Amino acid sequence: MSAYVRRAFSCRNILLLRSSALHGYNSSRIITPLNMSMVDKVPFLSVPPSNFMESRRTFAKGRKSKDEAGVSTIGISPDVVPNIKANAISLMEAAIGALSAELSKLRTGRASPGMLDHIIVEISGMKMPLNRVAVVSVIDSKTLSVNPYDPQTLKQIENAIVSSPLGLNPKTDGDRLIAGIPPLTKEHMQAMAKVVTKSCEDSRQSIRRARQKAMDAIKKLYSNLPKDDIKRFEKEVDDLTKKFIKNAEDVCKAKEKEINQG
Repeated sequence: MSAYVRRAFSCRNILLLRSSALHGYNSSRIITPLNMSMVDKVPFLSVPPSNFMESRRTFAKGRKSKDEAGVSTIGISPDVVPNIKANAISLMEAAIGALSAELSKLRTGRASPGMLDHIIVEISGMKMPLNRVAVVSVIDSKTLSVNPYDPQTLKQIENAIVSSPLGLNPKTDGDRLIAGIPPLTKEHMQAMAKVVTKSCEDSRQSIRRARQKAMDAIKKLYSNLPKDDIKRFEKEVDDLTKKFIKNAEDVCKAKEKEINQG
């Protein structure tokens, strides 16, 4: 019986020695076969609480926090989504602006001051848009007035207008030019209609590229935002896309109507 007890204490002491080496226990409290008489005086429960158990609890707590962090959403700036939408709107507005500028270059049967904006005038070796060197105004639906800022440049402006593909032949009227708008031929009207159709499609593509850019930016937020918010943001971008495409189509329809009226 005594041999059995000694073996039991021996195994216990080995475990306590290992624990003391790892966690700084006082090895003097370990009971050996030589101080068996102290068993009744020193209860086993008098051994200090194990730091090892505290370490386990701390580790478990830390792992729980890590797991919770793994499933929780990461905070993002509240300006991220508004900035994505603002950038998309800016690009779509730029597409509409480019479309309007392109269509204004087309000569229809009606006078429009913007129809001369794309003409380049060379003055003193420098090339500049006509609207930088003169003011273009509408006298009536068939007549334009071109007033140079510098009357000395009148001849250069006249040559630039005549050389353009608009088919205009302005006349000098004092310090200004008067340009009559000739009626459109059927062939010219058909050619202009094709240009309008192409410009409209180019504008649609630009708007759709702006949409795709916004959608790609929103996709990067998938892991940071709830699915319902993501779907709502995507719908808002889709609604913007439809709105701007309709605007582009309305601009093109108005230009086609203007062309057909001659």
